[in-house]
Amino acid sequence: MANIFTIFLLISTIVTGIIWIIYRVKNIQIYYLNQKRIKNDHILPEKKLLSNNKTYFFQSLASFFPIFLIIFIVRSFIYEPFQIPSGSMMPTLLIGDFIIVEKFSYGIKEPITNKILINTYHPKRGDVAVFRHPDDHNTNYIKRIIGLPGDKIIYDSHKKHIHICVNYIHTKNCAKKLIIHYSKPKLSNFFQKIYFSDVNNNSIEQKKIYDLIRFNIVEENINTLKHDILLLNNINNPTTDYFQQKNLPKLTWIVPENKYFMMGDNRDNSLDSRYWGFVPEENLVGKAIKIWMSFDKNENEWPTGIRINRIGNIY
Repeated sequence: MANIFTIFLLISTIVTGIIWIIYRVKNIQIYYLNQKRIKNDHILPEKKLLSNNKTYFFQSLASFFPIFLIIFIVRSFIYEPFQIPSGSMMPTLLIGDFIIVEKFSYGIKEPITNKILINTYHPKRGDVAVFRHPDDHNTNYIKRIIGLPGDKIIYDSHKKHIHICVNYIHTKNCAKKLIIHYSKPKLSNFFQKIYFSDVNNNSIEQKKIYDLIRFNIVEENINTLKHDILLLNNINNPTTDYFQQKNLPKLTWIVPENKYFMMGDNRDNSLDSRYWGFVPEENLVGKAIKIWMSFDKNENEWPTGIRINRIGNIY
């Protein structure tokens, strides 16, 4: 769960911090007491202190406080590492990528409730962002920001293209429409397993029947913001699964104020705003900025190597 480690780190920092303060105060008191005893009784400084196991244990525990404090500050307010567990952001991010997320990109936030304490920058179209799911704040997702507050988004489920009218919520027209270009599809090196059921076989083995379909790779250019997406052109997702906004036709959404429309780059294999709606700004965790490690692996499988060429990539 997204908050468990943060809460553990916070509690550990507080507990070790209290012990650290107690021992700092105690050491100061002992120091002045010994100085007084040395002055009055001529006791040698090297004989002034005695230790026992209990004292040593708590002193050792207090020594962890600076470490916990630094980790808590860096992880909560500056940078946080995340692992990519699924292929919804392929080809930009692959299963096995480990990324660094810049936490202050969208404001300095209180780490438990995610409330903004200090405003910094607003999310931009095209950012690859980590966010807490609108319906489950304990689950982190990563997608690309496609729609900003006020935009009207229209999705063509046959061509798998998007159309964006900027600031539609105020103008009520598409006078300012983003220019979006799509390159000709090319075969990629990525495959999707499509499972089939054998109606003539009632055994468990029927679940293992599948075919491999190669993805097409297409460059999506949104107002000069370029990135590659993956498409399965021979497969159409049923429109009944898409989120329908009140008083709007299917596949059309108007992004409310302070909310964002997110989509995965693996368009036919991504649960995103098309299915569950908009992401509130307070749910945004941060912006993905760099891959610091990448293991060659498939979903739910052990790594088989390291992708050296992906380390250091910035998005």
